[in-house]
Amino acid sequence: MYSCIEIYIVNFLLVNLFCKLIIMSKPLIFVTNDDGITAKGIRELIEVVRNFGDVVVVAPDSPQSGMSHAISLYSDLSCDQIIIDDGPQIEYACTGTPVDCVKLGLNAILKRKPDLCVSGINHGSNSSINVIYSGTMSAAVEGAIAGIPSIGFSLLDYSNEADFRTSKIVVEKIVNKVLKEGLQKGTCLNVNIPKCSYSDINGYKICRQANARWIEDFDIRNDSKGKTYYCLSGNFQNFDNRKDTDEWALSNRYVSIVPVQFDVTSFDSLTKLKSWNL
Repeated sequence: MYSCIEIYIVNFLLVNLFCKLIIMSKPLIFVTNDDGITAKGIRELIEVVRNFGDVVVVAPDSPQSGMSHAISLYSDLSCDQIIIDDGPQIEYACTGTPVDCVKLGLNAILKRKPDLCVSGINHGSNSSINVIYSGTMSAAVEGAIAGIPSIGFSLLDYSNEADFRTSKIVVEKIVNKVLKEGLQKGTCLNVNIPKCSYSDINGYKICRQANARWIEDFDIRNDSKGKTYYCLSGNFQNFDNRKDTDEWALSNRYVSIVPVQFDVTSFDSLTKLKSWNL
């Protein structure tokens, strides 16, 4: 016969185990961005994904747009837990880049591997060549490197007060699909959303990155002391008129979804280069 104390201990352990199993059964979703933790885009993203599971946010404490895959090698990072709204998510503001945030979150903050990493919603396009410069997409790529299904979301509206109602519907649909279906190992999704109402969206296009780029220019100016400085400017040019690209999809009011991989090997060039016989 078991004593009352032994029965109590067994029941206590079973209850704790049951509670842990319930917690573990909920997806853990990691959220970050490059516009900063207080940006409207990430606040709207958090509001959507917290309906799918437990949410932990590690995002820059200030805007980090255009940081690509940069990491902080020559400065220490700080990461402070903060409260921005009354939601159930746990949030940290980090002094580093978007990729710093992912690395720090996965290796120093989270107690288990996330089921999903989402980055955004970016204020502005990350289609075509923009994916190379994007801190938003580099955070998603870093998630994919860690073996986590990852998605970067961007809205084609650079305004700080952009309307994210359409984006939230898109996020909900795609997050739900990825949580159910998963993604191919080593691949993340680059999702760009037209600036229009959801009723005007023509659908979703799985497509490739367009052959387009920025034609840069620099404004040459002088400060009050006569010192010359340079301001980057330029025009975006699309050299790709085919209909299977993200630029075509977006210009025709489709949500563009481009699978992105971190293996940047040019496989088409391997045979030619091997023929060099170096």
